[in-house]
Amino acid sequence: MSQSKMKCSFCGRGGAEVALIPGEDGNICVECVERAHELVQRHATAREKAAPLPPTPSAKEIKEFLDRYVIGHDETKKVLSVAVHNHYRRLEALAKKRGDAKGKGGDDVEIEKSNILLIGPTGTGKTLMARALAKILGVPFAIGDATVLTQAGYVGEDVENLVRYLLQNADGDVNLASRGIIYVDEIDKISSKTDNVSITRDVSGEGVQQALLKILEGTICRLPPKGGRKHPDQEYIEIDTSNILFICGGAFVGLDRIVGERTGKRAIGFGASLAAGGKAREDDAAKDAGANDAPLDVRPEDLVKFGLIPEFTGRLPVITVMKELTEDQLVKVLTEPKNALVRQYKKLLAMDGVEIEFEPDSLRALAKAAISRKTGARGLRAEMERLMTDVMFDAADYAGKKVVVTETMVREKALDGGEEQ
Repeated sequence: MSQSKMKCSFCGRGGAEVALIPGEDGNICVECVERAHELVQRHATAREKAAPLPPTPSAKEIKEFLDRYVIGHDETKKVLSVAVHNHYRRLEALAKKRGDAKGKGGDDVEIEKSNILLIGPTGTGKTLMARALAKILGVPFAIGDATVLTQAGYVGEDVENLVRYLLQNADGDVNLASRGIIYVDEIDKISSKTDNVSITRDVSGEGVQQALLKILEGTICRLPPKGGRKHPDQEYIEIDTSNILFICGGAFVGLDRIVGERTGKRAIGFGASLAAGGKAREDDAAKDAGANDAPLDVRPEDLVKFGLIPEFTGRLPVITVMKELTEDQLVKVLTEPKNALVRQYKKLLAMDGVEIEFEPDSLRALAKAAISRKTGARGLRAEMERLMTDVMFDAADYAGKKVVVTETMVREKALDGGEEQ
């Protein structure tokens, strides 16, 4: 068929009016090609254009917000507040630079991302701290467990699943997810087993660390749109992890001994320390056991000796140690935060017309029980649940009355749970 007799399959104009590009099942004119290209570009620009960032709170404002949810750990909260403030200031600078026409008059200084490593015993509030940070910043938050991650190609969860969880919590908004926070718990459990001579690959240890390197630093994750496994012919959702803040947390049991070997002092837990000869220092002996005024001075070389590869520790430049909570701090955990357990139970029972009062000694007994079980603040909920089960069960019988929780009640419930005090 001659060019003059052909028509555009889209606009219907003939070859005498516009230049046509013939195809097997139809034709398209040059103008329709240009229009289609313009629409594709406009759609791509709309997808890439991120919503404006909310104003970044100051470091002091972030710490004040953390104080409402987390008791103690003032130094850790200060370090986190500064690191997070700097990270989102960095995102503001990047957005401003993209907004400048061709970067005219721009600043050629590039601010690098600083991921965070939280070290501390269980129940000190590592996860709660990370969740509170996401709350004040208004960004999506996801939690992953390093113990279930495996190197790509092995049975288990791929490290890219961490980003997939974040995307789900961002309701599929790629731009919002790319500015979120991912908390990776139990990161100490992927330390390489260098002392284990074996021909098998350490797919859940050093292999996972290697797999996490690029995601921590910044890479393009290609995720299946509906989850599941990847297939060669399917389309993928691409997320750049360069601006995602990663916070890793772990107990790092035994790290105190490694630090002690380097410093010449034998550390006990995450707090007080002993001199190299084993005799307690007089100033430490004067403090309460667990006062924890001197946190571990952890350095990257200590983490490498623990089992983290140097490349991995290099991608976690901000390191902070959380100390064990004291008895007084655990009592405050029960009463002061916005989500304090005492407040929660008072509200629950008030719905049934029951007033409840906790005697000061009963709160201290709960704190002692949590300390004896070495579960920190997380153990307080288990103790409280055991204590309040009967009261909540008989709540209807107490309507219009006042229930007073005593130290004796706490001790009896603790003994029922197998704890001798």
